[in-house]
Amino acid sequence: MSAPGSPVARDRAPAKKARLEARITADQKALFQRAAALLGRSLTDFVVGSAQEIAARTVREHEAMTLGARDRETFVAALLEAPAPGKRLRKAAERYKDAVDL
Repeated sequence: MSAPGSPVARDRAPAKKARLEARITADQKALFQRAAALLGRSLTDFVVGSAQEIAARTVREHEAMTLGARDRETFVAALLEAPAPGKRLRKAAERYKDAVDL
């Protein structure tokens, strides 16, 4: 048995204690099995991985749409009504131009 903090203990995946069950048709199961076999994965690994991938993508897309809708007017106003650059920003731009020979 490895000691806590040892390389073996740190490399272990979190314990999988939750369960998920689904009723599917025989055709769906055959399709999932075929796809898993083509990728060299177990059926469980294929189904869980696929579900996790689309769940993460769905959450990302939903969060992006929510942010875009809520903050669109503020963002556009900031772009259209941007203040003139201050003295420090102008000096920084000059230093950058000198550094990259623009």
